[in-house]
Amino acid sequence: MKQKIIANTFATVFAIALSLLVVPMAQAEILIGQTAGFTGPTAAAMKEINEGASLYFDAVNKKGGIKGEQVKMVSLDDKFDAALALQNAKELVEKQNVLALFLSRGTSQTEAVLPVLAQNGVALVAPSTGAMSLHDPVNPHVFNVRAPYQNESSRSILQLASSGLTKVAVIYRDDGFGKDGMAGADKGFASAKLKPLFVEKVDKTKADFAGAIAKAVALNPQAILIIEAPATTARAVHELRASGVKSQVITLSNCASTGFVKALGPHARGVMVSQVFPGEHASALPMINELLVLAKARKVDVSPATMEGFAAAKVLVAALQSIKGSPNRASLISALDSMQRVDLGGLTLSFSPANHTGLSFVDLSIIGYDGKFKR
Repeated sequence: MKQKIIANTFATVFAIALSLLVVPMAQAEILIGQTAGFTGPTAAAMKEINEGASLYFDAVNKKGGIKGEQVKMVSLDDKFDAALALQNAKELVEKQNVLALFLSRGTSQTEAVLPVLAQNGVALVAPSTGAMSLHDPVNPHVFNVRAPYQNESSRSILQLASSGLTKVAVIYRDDGFGKDGMAGADKGFASAKLKPLFVEKVDKTKADFAGAIAKAVALNPQAILIIEAPATTARAVHELRASGVKSQVITLSNCASTGFVKALGPHARGVMVSQVFPGEHASALPMINELLVLAKARKVDVSPATMEGFAAAKVLVAALQSIKGSPNRASLISALDSMQRVDLGGLTLSFSPANHTGLSFVDLSIIGYDGKFKR
């Protein structure tokens, strides 16, 4: 009897030990950090941007990741506040030891994290801002994917001028983002040999459009370029329409999201938005077709913001896949600097130590009756 008990005990212990042997080991992870405004005026756009990035990362992970390592995003909310963005960046880089930062949002917010990148030798891939300060001079740690805001605002003014609209006003946010966009608008006015009907800067902390609207009512511009955050741009449009101002409104790609269209409500139709990626339903492009297939499987609506996140993820993964061995911060920067004519699926991107601009694509769209961006 005693022998039987011992035998049964041994069998049980052996079975447990055997089961432990076949438990899968935890997969190694490549941690990618992100600080962005998931609450506040950019929340809707960030939701869509991250949906696009997650679609691609999940597809890559499903196929085994990067040489067996899963890509994992660690995202912290900075509420679109530069001081909090800096705090988040330190947390991610110095405490959570992320490999790189990714898809930060906002000009002043991204500029705030630059010292953390330099101090720790960390790359920031695809900041969701077109600030010229991140393009020129070249920052060795910042790898842009989208085109600069100045290209967008200049193209916007030239498009309005070519359509015969000469009485054009500008309302811009009084911060780095707004001044950057205004610099591009100035280039557009100069090229079109026009002068703005009026230029009104708006305090970023108050976002009070009363002065701008009073000028618009008095001077009746044919078009108004608004350089603001998505939520405040939508509010400005509501206030303009409530005051009887019927001017054509045009704004930049930071507002290119379904969330922005919803915020505009009944005033969405006819608002023009510059774009830094091809039309999200141009399925002839392999990248867009790939996005549409993955989005349909997950029941995710595709917008220009979704596409930005998707393209950004493709750039980061392409760099990671080119690294021999397990990636580290230095090898990722080296891999990014070595990217030459990488085909994202119809869009070609190159980086070098002297050029971190990435794509230069700029187009214009208009919001249609159905709330979709028409090209």
